[in-house]
Formats: sequence, structure tokens, C-alpha cells
Amino acid sequence: MGRWKPDARSRLEQAALELYSERGFGQTTVAEIAERAGLTERTFFRHFADKREVLFSGGSVWRERIVNALDHAPAPLPPVDAVGMAIEAGAMLLQDRRNYARRRQAIISANAELQERERIKLASLASALADGLRRRGVDDPAASLAAEMGIAVFRIAFERWLDEANHPDLARTVNELLDELKLVTAGK
Repeated sequence: MGRWKPDARSRLEQAALELYSERGFGQTTVAEIAERAGLTERTFFRHFADKREVLFSGGSVWRERIVNALDHAPAPLPPVDAVGMAIEAGAMLLQDRRNYARRRQAIISANAELQERERIKLASLASALADGLRRRGVDDPAASLAAEMGIAVFRIAFERWLDEANHPDLARTVNELLDELKLVTAGK
């Protein structure tokens, strides 16, 4: 086995995506992923806690970027705009990974366990956004409502970005939907 070839993590991610797409998530083993990548199971577990983590390992960096953007948003921004600015920062991190995101989302959509994990990830992000808004002096329920609305905007923008060719820019799609949300909440 070519254990000493560079970029083991990337090779494991690629092998996992290929196998999950070919066989399904539930039918793929860690041993098969490691073998396809030309690595050992031990190497797999140095990089990922389990086979689900291949699909979710970048979530902490993404979440950190969003929360950091919220923490550095200009103070006078209304809560929904501050959350929108934060979600836009997260969208920019994903922009160049559209093909990967499509493959990843297809795998998640085909597996109830992974869908649940994705929902938990988004709920945790909503909680972190609400906490960030509270640090900015926004009281509840406004902090929680703005955070949840931001997650809804992101989720719908992400789906559009993945599915439609006329939405090439995720951050712009986030902004368009945020504007639409403001119209809806204003009663127009």
C-alpha cells in the first residue's frame, strides 16, 4: 500500500465519495474506503472518527467562519442583517466546492441517518448564531428568530445553488433570499 503518498485525507475523502455514490453509504465500509485510497484503516481513523465524518469534517471550520463573521459584523446592523452577513461569509467558503457539495448532498439525501446529522449540524449553527446575537445585545426571542431565519435562508439558497444553473453564486443567492425574507416579514 502507498501509505506514504501525500494528501492522505483528501484521498480518503475522494475514495469515500466514490464508494458512497457507487454502493451507498450503508453498504460501504471503512476498510473499503481505505483500500480504495491506497491506505490502511488505521490511517483512516487518524483522519476521521468514523465514516460519517468524511462528509461532516469541514463543518467546524465553516461554523467558525460564520460565527466569527457575526462577531465582527458592524454594531448598528439589525439582527437579521448581521446574520445574513455571517451566512454570506459561510457561503463564500463553499463557493468553489459546488461539485463536491452536489455529490455530498446526494449521498446525504439518500440516507436518513445522514439527514439527521445534517439537521443537527444546522440546529447547532442556529444556536451558535443566537448566542452570537445575544453577545451583541439582542434579546430573545429576537436572537433565536433571527438565527433560525438565517439558517432557513441558507438552506434554501444552498438547495437552489446545487440544483439550478441560474444560481451560480451562493453568496448572492443568500442575499437575494434574505431580501425576499425581509419583504415577507414586512407584509409586502
